[in-house]
Parts: sequence; structure tokens; C-alpha cells
Amino acid sequence: PMPSGFSAKICFFAAAAGGLAWSLTERIKDGHFTNLGAASGIVAGLVAVTPAAGFVSDMSSVWIGAVAGVVCALAVGLKFKAGFDDSLDVVGVHMVGGLVGSLLIGFLAKPGALGEFEAGLFYGGGAGLLTEQLIANAVTIVFSFVVTFVILKTLDMVMGIRVSEDDEVAGLDISQHAETSYNLGESTMAR
Repeated sequence: PMPSGFSAKICFFAAAAGGLAWSLTERIKDGHFTNLGAASGIVAGLVAVTPAAGFVSDMSSVWIGAVAGVVCALAVGLKFKAGFDDSLDVVGVHMVGGLVGSLLIGFLAKPGALGEFEAGLFYGGGAGLLTEQLIANAVTIVFSFVVTFVILKTLDMVMGIRVSEDDEVAGLDISQHAETSYNLGESTMAR
């Protein structure tokens, strides 16, 4: 069940603002919008508002979504410049979006929105909540990195975590599954 007073508008507003902000960022940066960008912005807005949804007002959710849309669009753009292997933009959308939303709680938390808690900086609170959010995010990043590193190293020793370059070039659908996901005219779904 939803917490008392929870507003689905918070999620809708953040998603809409995220999609619009990402699209405008693409338009300014690349000269055009893309459907993938708009959809990614919607996801970024939802990811960012998730940690904050119980602590912010409707209007604050718009700001969270908008900031997430811009920051995540720029983060995904860095992936190409830095050569990261992040085919689903998990880092650029989910990690960065989650950090944006979590940190913005320290600025936008509004007591009385859904309960009583410490106010964010923009609502008369001190730096305490923002400091707590910074520490919580830092601890989570370190913990997640260490656990993921151990899991990946173990998997790599046991079975490997990368396919060969030839398999990557041929496509994992063919090399790993002996089928194609898309009919692009040059191949069939035959095995």
C-alpha cells in the first residue's frame, strides 16, 4: 500500500520533466531530439524521484526530474567520449539518476509533504540532511563497487565474463543463441 498522502503526481511530474529536459538537452547539444532520448529521460526522472518521493512536494518532483534529465543526458554522452561499455546506459541513467535524486533530497525535502522529517536546505533546513545524503551515497557506492568487484572476479575465474571479440562482431544473438532478434533483411530466424 502507498504511504498516507502519497501522490502519484510526484512520479508523473518527475517523469515528464525528465523526458522534456533530456529532449531539450539533446536538441541543444546534438541539434535534434530522439525517441530513445525522450524515453531515457522519462526513466531518469522516475529513477531520480524514487528515493525522494516520500519527502518532496509536487513542484520539487518537477525540479528533480528536470535536473536528472539534463545530468543523465550529459552522463550518457560521456560514455561515448570515455569509451565505457554500458550498452543499456545503466550507469548514465540509473546510477547517476539515483544519485541526483538522493542528493536533491538534501535540498528539496519538505516536512509535512508526507510526514515529519528534517527539512532540506531550500525549506529552511541546515546542511545536516544533505551531509547525511552525501555520506549514504558514498557508502553505497563503495559497498556496491566492492561487492560487484568480488562477484565479477569470481565469475571471471569460474566461467569468464566476456565473449571473444569475434563473437561480439558476429553478434551475441548469433554466437550465443543461434538466432537473430531482428529481421533486418540480411538474415533469417533459422537456426
